[in-house]
Amino acid sequence: MDVSEKAMRKHLPTFACLVAAVTAICVLPSAVETFTLVEFTVYAIMAIFSLSLAFAWGYGGILCFGQAAFFGAGAYAYAIGVLNVGESTVAMLLAVAVPMLLATVLGYFMFFGRISDVYLGVVTLTVTLILYNLANSTSGDQYRIGAAVLGGFNGMPSLPTLNVPGSPGRLLDSVQMFQVCVVCLASVYIGLRALLSAHFGRVVVAVRENELRANLLGYDARKYKLGAFVISGGIAGLAGGLFANWGAFTSPTVFGLAQSAQAIIWVIVGGVGTLLGPVIGCIAIQWLTAYLGTIGWVNPNLVLGLILVLFVLTIPKGLAPILFMPFQWLLRQRSQVGNHEGRIP
Repeated sequence: MDVSEKAMRKHLPTFACLVAAVTAICVLPSAVETFTLVEFTVYAIMAIFSLSLAFAWGYGGILCFGQAAFFGAGAYAYAIGVLNVGESTVAMLLAVAVPMLLATVLGYFMFFGRISDVYLGVVTLTVTLILYNLANSTSGDQYRIGAAVLGGFNGMPSLPTLNVPGSPGRLLDSVQMFQVCVVCLASVYIGLRALLSAHFGRVVVAVRENELRANLLGYDARKYKLGAFVISGGIAGLAGGLFANWGAFTSPTVFGLAQSAQAIIWVIVGGVGTLLGPVIGCIAIQWLTAYLGTIGWVNPNLVLGLILVLFVLTIPKGLAPILFMPFQWLLRQRSQVGNHEGRIP
């Protein structure tokens, strides 16, 4: 394999992501109805959420059963911030910072406490349940943070949505919101690929492969796992903040077990150990769920369970290897042609 082919293999996913993002931003707003565009917006938001778990699990080896804890923390941080500040820029920063702080505190005790992977899953799941019940029990005007009434099980309605930075009165419309979400999705994807190509990312993958060997080579595996966990929490918080914007509403359901379970299904369907796969799996599953919801007599949750069992038993590597096979075949053909032409007759 020559240098040009290696570079092509390395940069092809990033190039494909940029092409897809630019195409979606330029074409979809004029090609589909407003309702469909709003639906595509939530697809992009949930794809960001799937990337948070895809990074932590697929590359950090951290299977978090409570990823919804960070997603919900981001949604509530945005809601409380925007109602108190009156401007979405600071609120979105809080939507990322608060889950990262939560992940830092939680991850410190888990990783530096040498908790095993099984108990790590149990702890993160328990934290999600605690946050769900805590948010659900805040009914009444006395439960408020500044100007933000938490609302308990009724949630926090009528949230101010994203505005042009520095101009609280200039709210983004549905087209602009879609474009922002697609840009965020592409930025997170490209940012994670760049991170995985850097020294930090390579060490994170090495820790996943063999934690003892990484420690013997002088790397503190706990610090790298904590860093990956915090980054994952920040990405999930970004998705949560955007989700609160999408519906101008948030409620304790953002901490629900269904959110965490869906993220796990998306990553399994797309392919653990890839970034593009979980994005494709997330969008495909969301579209299928929405379609099944229109039928009425089919239970979408039952179908999701069947899909999970099917992929675990028959396609454990997910969709990504299957979808990438044509591109890999083309690259192999190109390499063989190049080798044949380079031979001395």
